[in-house]
Amino acid sequence: MSTPEKGRLPPLASLVSAGEAQKEAVAITDFIFMAQDISNAYLVTTGDGDLLVNSGFMASAERNRSVLAPVRTGDLRYIILTQAHPDHYGGVPSLREPGTRIVAERRFTRTWQYFQDLHPYLTERTGKLWAFNRKGSGTPPPPPRVVPDIVVDRRLAIDLGGRRFELISTPGGETLCALTVWMPQEKVVFTGNLFGPVFLSMPNLVTVRGDKPRLVGRYLESLERVRRLGAELLITGHGEPIRGAATIREALDKMHAAVSFVNEATIAGMNAGRTVHELMRAITLPEHLRIGEFHGKVSWAVRSIWEEYSGWFHYDSTTSFYGVPRSSIDGDLVELAGGPDRLAARAEHNLEAGRPLEAIHLLDIALGADPSNGAALTVKKQALLRLLEQSGGTNLSEVMWLRAEIAGTEAKLATGRKADAG
Repeated sequence: MSTPEKGRLPPLASLVSAGEAQKEAVAITDFIFMAQDISNAYLVTTGDGDLLVNSGFMASAERNRSVLAPVRTGDLRYIILTQAHPDHYGGVPSLREPGTRIVAERRFTRTWQYFQDLHPYLTERTGKLWAFNRKGSGTPPPPPRVVPDIVVDRRLAIDLGGRRFELISTPGGETLCALTVWMPQEKVVFTGNLFGPVFLSMPNLVTVRGDKPRLVGRYLESLERVRRLGAELLITGHGEPIRGAATIREALDKMHAAVSFVNEATIAGMNAGRTVHELMRAITLPEHLRIGEFHGKVSWAVRSIWEEYSGWFHYDSTTSFYGVPRSSIDGDLVELAGGPDRLAARAEHNLEAGRPLEAIHLLDIALGADPSNGAALTVKKQALLRLLEQSGGTNLSEVMWLRAEIAGTEAKLATGRKADAG
């Protein structure tokens, strides 16, 4: 079995670090300029001052200010925030000026509070997924509290210096407080991460790190609102803008059809009595609807949709009612199997037969009873490497999770070797 390159990272990991070497603003048009960041900040110039769509991350605020300074034309009148994720609003305290008004969707403050309340929990989970893409040892500053001066309830228009900005509530993307910025005269739309960090991709309806679930129906409704605009230039939170009305329409049509297909196939499977795990394995997009799986995946969307409609109880085990996990009997199973080495040997057999997930099920039991068992750890590392190889290195959360699990397993093996040598 070949081992994936140690330095290989998914496309999204490179995308969010693309601005680290940026020295000057990228001109998207003669009045829109981009500062690349974990999530980009966009300066729009008008005849009566400037407007900013998102502000970038906390740690990048001063760099974004310097990058945009040469293309500034007047006072910063507004900062419009497309969602309550720190990479979109973190730079607000540094970039706002006297008189700058902060604009956000009506649920922005509620979403900000959610992340504030769960900050230690979510930070630890995020750290595991992003550890392999961090440069330097510094910890970013905590997200600031940002209170909007203007709150958008469904729709609001702002006129500034001969330009009109129509702000449209579009919940269902990466946050429930998502806001789309539409410039009707110029046919330009800023969608933030409504369509995820990579355009033309499967949405991540429930993130691996944890977040409030996004509902598939709201996602499709929000996509339809953007589709009806007829934009000729679509600017997302990351990467290059999408140009041309026909290209944009074709992409939005494809995303709508792909997510609708997954939604309808999941409902049909539920009505046919199939389990969520069966449907996760069975539902795939037809070739003409294939879209990227850089942040979300089809199988994850199936599970998110299944649980959105059906809830947490899967009608599979009485124990689900009582908070006693299956792992509580790991010791019993290991004893009945004749010890963790026996389970490790069977797991290795499954791995050699091309069943790495079945191998990991067995290894979870073995290591649940004996966390330092060398045989189980050795097979677990090989199973994780096999899954990483099979992943294709495409989906960020999948790859980062597997790499973190491999590193953790290697660390336990090293600790065991030192103990044996001592």
